[in-house]
Order: sequence, then C-alpha cells, then structure tokens
Amino acid sequence: MAAANPAKTLQDELTCPICLEYFKDPVSLGCDHSFCRACITQCRGGFATHISCPQCRKTFPQRNLRLNRQLRNIVEAARKLRLQTGREPAPERLCEKHKEPFKLFCEEDKIPICLVCDRSKEHKDHTVIPAEEAAEEFKEKIQAHLKTLREEREMLLGFKVSGEKRSREYLRNTQTERQKIVSEFQQLRQFLEEQERLLQAQLEKLDKEIVKIQNESVSKLSEEISRLSDLIRELEGKCQKPVTELLLDVRSTLIRSAKGKFQQPEEISTNLELRLGDFSQKIVALMDTLRKFKDTLPSALETQIGESLGAHRQANVTLDPDTAHPILVLSEDRKNVRWGYKPSQMPKNAERFDSWACVLGCEGFTSGRHCWEVEVDVGGEECWAVGVARASMMRKGRINLSPDEGIWAVGLWLGKFRALTSPEETSLPLSQFPNSIQVCLDCDRGQVTFIDADDGAQIFTFPPGSVPRERLQPWFWLGQESQLSLCL
Repeated sequence: MAAANPAKTLQDELTCPICLEYFKDPVSLGCDHSFCRACITQCRGGFATHISCPQCRKTFPQRNLRLNRQLRNIVEAARKLRLQTGREPAPERLCEKHKEPFKLFCEEDKIPICLVCDRSKEHKDHTVIPAEEAAEEFKEKIQAHLKTLREEREMLLGFKVSGEKRSREYLRNTQTERQKIVSEFQQLRQFLEEQERLLQAQLEKLDKEIVKIQNESVSKLSEEISRLSDLIRELEGKCQKPVTELLLDVRSTLIRSAKGKFQQPEEISTNLELRLGDFSQKIVALMDTLRKFKDTLPSALETQIGESLGAHRQANVTLDPDTAHPILVLSEDRKNVRWGYKPSQMPKNAERFDSWACVLGCEGFTSGRHCWEVEVDVGGEECWAVGVARASMMRKGRINLSPDEGIWAVGLWLGKFRALTSPEETSLPLSQFPNSIQVCLDCDRGQVTFIDADDGAQIFTFPPGSVPRERLQPWFWLGQESQLSLCL
C-alpha cells in the first residue's frame, strides 16, 4: 500500500481535534494531547478544577495546562506558508478501489488507472500508457482548442469594437442630423413668420384702402343725398306757389333740377379687386405648398437619416440576358425569370451559363450597402436559390454552388431550405419557406444577409469578411424541371 500523503499528515498534526481548525494558542495536557486553549476550557464538563482529555478521557488538574510554544510556532509558520501559496497543498488522488495513486491511463476507457487496475481483468487487454504521457497529449489537444477559442474570442472582440465604433459613428451622424433639423426648422419658422408678417401687412394695407374708399363713397353719397333732399324740398315748395310766382325763374329751377340727376356712387376699384384676388391666390399656393411639405416631410427625413446612417439602398435589379442559361425565359422588362423546358437559341458568349440554370443581375456593386427583394412563386418543392456572386465566377461546366465558387446564397435544395455554405449546405430552421426574400449586401463589411420580407425576420447571414471586396452581382438559380418564378 502507498504511504499516506505527507501534506495531509502535516495538516492533521496542525489541526485541533475539537474545532478542526489550525491551533490557536495551543496547550498540552499531561497525556501529551494538544488543543486550542479556548476549546479545551469549554470541555471541562462538570469538573470545576479538572479537565478531561477528549481523546484519551484521562483527567488532569486545570493547572496542568501548559502552553505548547513549539506547536504554536509550527502552526504560525504553516499559516504563513498557506497565505503565500494561496491554497492548501492538494492531496494526491487515489484509486477508490485499490487506494493506489493513478500512474497509468487507459486509452480505451479514457480514464486514469492505478498499477493494480492495470493487472485486473477489466483492463487486461487495453492499451495503457503512462499518465504523464497521456497528460502531455491532452495538454496539446487542450492548447489547440484554447488557440481556436482565443482566436474566436479575438474575432468577436473585433466585431464588438467595430460595432461599438459604428454605433458611435451613427450616434454622431444622428446628432449632426439633429442639429441640421433644428437649424432647418428654425429657418423654416423664420421664413413662415416673415411670410406671415408680410401677408398681414398686405392685408392691413388693403384694409386701409378699403376703409378709405368706403369712407369717401359714404361721404360723397351723403353730400349727394343732402343736395337732392334740398332740391326736392325746393321743387315741392315751388309747386305749392301761385301761378305767377311758380312761373318766375322757373327756367333756372328746371336747369338746377336737371343738374341734380342721380349719380352712381364710386364702387371699389377693379384694381383693388384684382389685388385681393392675387393675394388670395398667394395664400392658397402657400398653404398648398405647406401641405405638400408636411406630407413629404416624414419620408424625406427618413431617407435623409437612413442615408446618413449608412442604411441599405434599394437597388433596381434587372436580369442580364447575356448571362442567362438557354433553358431560362426572361420577361420583356427583365424582372422575371422562369424555366422554359426547351432551350432557346442564344449566342454562346463567354458570359453565359451553360450547365447550371443560372442568371445574373445587370447591376454590379463594389462598395456601399444595397438590397433587393425577390418574390418566389414555387409550384411544389422544387430547387432554387437566390443571392450574390462574384462577377468573375465560372460560367461554364458544373460549378459548386457555394462560397468556394464565389456564390453566397440561400434556397430550396433537396426538399429543405438551406444556406449554400461550404463544405456542405446548412439547413435553416424555418417552419415554412419564405414567399419573399430581401437580399442585403454590405460591400464594405463583406457581408450578405437574407431577410424574410413578409415579417422582417432574419433568415441567414454570411458573416463580415466572408464576401471579398470585388465586383458582386445578384445571382439566381432555377433547378431542373422547376416551375419557379422570380419577380424582382
């Protein structure tokens, strides 16, 4: 049998049997058993002047307690050593069955064993190597895993730092836009206030002119009414006089009455009416402009802010007929493609796919953020895929639909919705296939994201750096005999 662990033996010798802690102020009895002074004092039991040893049960007078200075010094040294090392000496693990140390390692069972276990029937025919050798092998494997994990951590830390940097940049952009909005609206308020003052002044001027014309017209009418009233009274009096007096100066009276013929009072001038009409039209035009501005303001602000934050811009994708496989049929507006069943007669140019039923978009992207939406019309569980591809990708012969060939896409393959990754496709946990997919390309970050356009849920993302910074084009593939239709 193996000897007891020295570290465990030393710890037992320095531990009080009562409190099971390191001795504090250790004292010894006549039987040479030692205890903490406080612990043994509490164990006097019913004896007032005698102490019974908790280990051998012998009784000694309390005055026989003597300080064990040597033990106290050893305990203090052990306590300081423990503080320096930071922990207790780890006891060596032993085989539970044979109480022997683990010296060997069984490669079949992947467990450490002792020398006795090695001779047992259980491990007789197993490959056994020294425990130190096995530990070195596992250390190498652990170090390899550590290297991979550290690299992944560094990559994630890089994503975190770049994300925080982009967030700070976006926040600066939003602050800049906020200041622009405050400045623009302040100028707009000043403009509206100036327009209001100007229109109010014009209205006040028109009011004064209208009141002036009205007052002049009333004054003239009053004078004319007073003159006609005097003339009427004169003529009525003339008619009441005798014939001789009536005929006297009758000619002058008739002449004056003729001059008193009623005159139409002056009305508001045509020029004033025209000015009022122009003023009214100005107000209508201004209000109409303000209403249009109010209706377009939210979308204009969203577009402006979205562009300042680097949002994906909607790309107007059209299909390139020079790249389309002969079996594919493109619509006149080049927004739709379907399987044609019978190959068409097309020029065998270098850009055209001749094996896979693929077609590229005309548009190419080298920088910025862009997105486009693809509506999928599938008649049954046919094969298809959408995504982006390098402009320099192979067009002839069988190609591998994966990033190795310069294709980053998702689609339906062998009855499952997948991301076409390398070295094998990654099945996506979707309850149903999306009817409309939004492809979002970030050329600057080298990233492609696919989103379910119906509910906005993210489908799959090829992570940053996975897409090279070169010319990229929209890419579409229709499987053989499929009834697929892509509406862009």
